[in-house]
Amino acid sequence: MKLYNHFINGEWVEPAKNKYFDTENPYTGEVWAKVARGCEKDADQAVKAAKAAFDSGAWADMRPTQRGKLLVRLAEIIEREAERLANLEVRDNGKLITEMSAQTKYLAEWYRYFGGLADKIEGAVLPADRPGIFNYTRYEPLGVIGMITAWNSPLLLLAWKLAPALAAGNTAIIKPSEFTSASSLEFMELVNEAGFPKGVVNCITGFGIEIGAAMVEHPDVAKIAFTGSDFAGQKIYETAAKKIMPVTLELGGKSPNIVFEDADFEAAVMGAISGIFAATGQTCIAGSRLLVQRTIHDKFVKRLVKVASEAKIGDPMSVETHVGPVTTAPQYDKILQYIKVAEEDGATCVLGGKPYTGDGVQGDRFVEPTIFTGVNNNMRIAQEEVFGPILSVIPFDTEEDAIQIGNDIVFGLAAGVWTSDLGRAFRMSEKLKAGTVWVNTYRAVSFMTPFGGYKRSGQGRESGQESIKEFMQVKSVWIAQQTTSSNPFIMQ
Repeated sequence: MKLYNHFINGEWVEPAKNKYFDTENPYTGEVWAKVARGCEKDADQAVKAAKAAFDSGAWADMRPTQRGKLLVRLAEIIEREAERLANLEVRDNGKLITEMSAQTKYLAEWYRYFGGLADKIEGAVLPADRPGIFNYTRYEPLGVIGMITAWNSPLLLLAWKLAPALAAGNTAIIKPSEFTSASSLEFMELVNEAGFPKGVVNCITGFGIEIGAAMVEHPDVAKIAFTGSDFAGQKIYETAAKKIMPVTLELGGKSPNIVFEDADFEAAVMGAISGIFAATGQTCIAGSRLLVQRTIHDKFVKRLVKVASEAKIGDPMSVETHVGPVTTAPQYDKILQYIKVAEEDGATCVLGGKPYTGDGVQGDRFVEPTIFTGVNNNMRIAQEEVFGPILSVIPFDTEEDAIQIGNDIVFGLAAGVWTSDLGRAFRMSEKLKAGTVWVNTYRAVSFMTPFGGYKRSGQGRESGQESIKEFMQVKSVWIAQQTTSSNPFIMQ
């Protein structure tokens, strides 16, 4: 049985109250590790270590180029350990080894990219509008950054926060989900090997109400970067407002995946499948509302049902598996409840709609890929995030209808458009209220491309050049070239 402690100030630290909780394999239901259950005292210890590292010592004195080299070194270590990290994440969150292997190999690119960007953040000399003044700006790190990640892709979501924050010169405290803490803790060994000074990166574990809240509320935490539900994000935002503290929030989604009659039919079918059934639908960017032009609706649904029904459900460690288990027991129950809600509201289940207990599965957390037709956009199944393999198919007639239905939601994280009309591609990309719009593809992300949401899907952006400034503040400097004896009672 693996035992995980907190990682604070470069060392493994037992929880203050000597409490631990179980973590289990979603596929087998087997408890395979115990994780430190932290409290307010643990959070305070981590914040103090991170603040001390930020205020003085090797990290505080380090030049941006040196920080960048450390990040590049970390990227090299991640590449070496990618397969081990992938296996660990599959064991901890039940996602497919095929996806997690690709994800952990790609993970290094965030650290390499921001390592290269670390010494390229430049202020500017401003053309002062008065004589004898030298006026310039400089970008400076915020301080201690609290990072809270979700359970579906712990290391990828961490990279989106940690890489730019460190490149900017901040220090970090990571609080992973209590359901999937192992990979983030194992990642701390890689941080140590890369040579980051003690206290620069810390990882504390436990439950949100016990240790997460203490970190968010701590007076020495300068910013929170959070990925999770919109409800939890709202609570963090409310706490941050009391401190006048900036936040980056990447929250929920109910993304429209829109198929026009002129789309490449087979590519659109595969795109719809990818949008919702990949990762067992446990992704904030899931294309869970499939809008299909009425002229092809029946034909499209028929093909969609056939392809989805052939998905192999089973062991996430098998390269032949298409759909794995639901990561957590509460999420499993939530998905089944939403199936009942959809049926009660009058939607028609044309595929799935129940737990899967067939050959090749262990445990009790599998849900069949499920497709509902007869859905209107006012139904709960169309308006609320399920976070599971549940697809709502909604017909539309015109381009204007698609835009209206697509935007008629409190979320705005992503959207997909399938069409062969280039003009329509541009029009839809402009009109859809979403932070990411994919045209003739879906679920593509990159370290170079900003990611974030409109409306209740959050605020701020992760990845891309824009994101590093989310972890910095700008300072204006005025230097008088000579002293003057102007009137001291008026603005200079």
